[in-house]
Amino acid sequence: MTDTLEIRGFRIHPGHLDRAAQIRVVEALRGVLRIAPLFQPVTPRGRPMSVRMSAAGRFGWITDRRGYRYAETHPDGQPWPPIPNEIMAIWTAVVPEARAPECCLVNWYGEGARMGLHQDRDEADFDQPVVSVSLGDDGLFRMGNTERGGKTESVWLGSGDVVVMGGEARLRHHGVDRIRFGSSTLLPQGGRINLTLRVVT
Repeated sequence: MTDTLEIRGFRIHPGHLDRAAQIRVVEALRGVLRIAPLFQPVTPRGRPMSVRMSAAGRFGWITDRRGYRYAETHPDGQPWPPIPNEIMAIWTAVVPEARAPECCLVNWYGEGARMGLHQDRDEADFDQPVVSVSLGDDGLFRMGNTERGGKTESVWLGSGDVVVMGGEARLRHHGVDRIRFGSSTLLPQGGRINLTLRVVT
């Protein structure tokens, strides 16, 4: 693990998870996805997103024609599985002062997938951070401002990197412009998994 970087209030922990820890988290995620399979969400306007999605915890974040929201069940009607201990340990290590997360959103990026600039603002308490975990292929993470527009900064996130979005960064716009498909051997079929842990209520 190397020294923490701070850009625009985003605290980046490069290499927080070594290879063995990454493998343990991926194995734990396989159990989550057997219960709550990945699905392709659509925006309220009906446009399919390029990422596939699932979740663990009391809540999952979903989007469909009815809008963006947290829900206590997978689109197939099943409750979300618990957040695995291997993932809870990451939260405890980087934000020990925060309340326990109630949602672990799982986003899978295949070749060509991206995530436009957005704010995480469907939660009730913005004093609680959001923690992002990168697994698999490198992703180009863009960090913006609290208002739309203006200059942005970008950094490549590698497998095992962890980002804490709290304080001034909590409501900054952020997104993933692209991935370097095939840059990691962690996931047999390639691609990038991003986990975001959030306190919802």
